[in-house]
Amino acid sequence: MASPSRTLTAAEATARLGVKVSTLYAYVSRGLIRSEPGPSGTRERRYSAEDVERLLRRQAGRRDPQGAAEEAVQEALAWGMPVLESALTCIADGRLWYRGRDVARLAETATVEEVAALLWTGDMANGARLPLRARLLPAPLPPADTVPEALGYALVQAGAHDLAALDQRPDALPVAAARILNLLYATLERQAGVPPAPDLPLHARLARTWGADAGGADLLRRALVLLADHELNASAFAARVAAGGGASLPHSALAALAAVQGTSHGLAGVAAYELLQQAWKTNPARALRQGIRRHAQPPGFGHRLYPEGDPRARVLLAALEAARPEAPAVLAAQALVNHMREETGEAPNIDLALAALVWVLGRGAEDTVTLFALGRTPGWLAHAIEARTSGRMIRPRARYVGRREDGDGFR
Repeated sequence: MASPSRTLTAAEATARLGVKVSTLYAYVSRGLIRSEPGPSGTRERRYSAEDVERLLRRQAGRRDPQGAAEEAVQEALAWGMPVLESALTCIADGRLWYRGRDVARLAETATVEEVAALLWTGDMANGARLPLRARLLPAPLPPADTVPEALGYALVQAGAHDLAALDQRPDALPVAAARILNLLYATLERQAGVPPAPDLPLHARLARTWGADAGGADLLRRALVLLADHELNASAFAARVAAGGGASLPHSALAALAAVQGTSHGLAGVAAYELLQQAWKTNPARALRQGIRRHAQPPGFGHRLYPEGDPRARVLLAALEAARPEAPAVLAAQALVNHMREETGEAPNIDLALAALVWVLGRGAEDTVTLFALGRTPGWLAHAIEARTSGRMIRPRARYVGRREDGDGFR
């Protein structure tokens, strides 16, 4: 298989694929093959050898589906070719869009309510018409040691008893989603022992609960907007699978909340937080060595979808540097970023930026998970709505590789 960094000329790519140049251009326009500028001073473009080889395997799979089963699993389920259609989020060319709106620009002024409405309905203006600031009366819940645990209890309760949140008619789904998101913020307030404040914007409710000032509230708003969705990540895919099987929106969000507990997903911010604190206490080189030994990779750095750097991290870290330039978390992040740039060239990802924000606000490492879960909930609900309205169940097949019994025993 070709090296991910290798590129081909147009002549090499067309020869490998056995197609005309016009067909190669069509593959590029459809997002099947990545293209980048060629040598400086020329108009030539180069084409990803990895994408060319992937396309060849895909074409071979059409001719021999059974023989291509293992390759299909690897390609479709492990950062490979798209496996389903979605109108929610686009990740391409190092950028991120929600329904065609550039997320970096949205983070400048958009509210959580507006972005949630955009994802659920396609129109940011609908945020004012959804019950995102309704005064809810959450039912009594079992005691919880952590915020994610409390959020899970709330979703179980809503999935069993909230008739409005259970309404599965297409027109009712955005309203149900709004009730669920509102419920989770109310649950956070209850868990913290803070009186509910449903009249405040969602980011301001979180800031109030965490004791953040107006500047901190705006940083939280930016983070929540940047986190709202990220295509088919593990938790969003879990929500889609549950919803596609007929689960209600609360139960679909519960499936996503369970998936977010993975160390390579929602818990990655905890490792990045520990890295930041260790870098501040010692030095970036030592902290990175210890972090890599513990996690097998540098926490808070690198992202396969953003070879040139995570735009969400870039936006949030820039906002932090402007707002709190002397904060230890910001200084530690800058030192780590500079050291990694010199050593490996890897750029920071959103986990490092979230960890820095949480530390700046005086919160503990576990609140990186809380922020991630609350931020991603609009996207989970959007994926669940899209899966429900598509009417299609997600049910892939497995290729059995174990033994089985026949008349002569196991084989």
